[in-house]
Amino acid sequence: QVQLVESGGGLVQPGGSLRLSCAASGRTFSSYYMAWFRQAPGKEREFVAGIRWSAGTTYYTDSVKGRATISRDDAKNTLYLQMNSLKPEDTAVYYCADRLTYYSNTYYPQSQYDYTYWGQGTQVTVSS
Repeated sequence: QVQLVESGGGLVQPGGSLRLSCAASGRTFSSYYMAWFRQAPGKEREFVAGIRWSAGTTYYTDSVKGRATISRDDAKNTLYLQMNSLKPEDTAVYYCADRLTYYSNTYYPQSQYDYTYWGQGTQVTVSS
């Protein structure tokens, strides 16, 4: 079983920054994809950013393009999400997700149903 543990969330003012971390352990095989999702109260879980593990290719949802950067540290087996210029609309529980199997050469999996393993989530609150 893959275990994912998120950290780095908290309360930040609009315009501020946070870096979220996701430490992975317990994996038998390397991941093909890892991603960040978020879920705000009353809303469905949505894709934020993702990365192809081997190539390092990154993908972002439109609402965070230019403000978020997903990265990885393979030696530490850790995924990061740097978020800048935070807005109140970014307030949500942020989850790290892992997919262990190949999906597509051209399409990045952006549905929560494309991922098998999830962390417990870390709360990000953007408020004055």
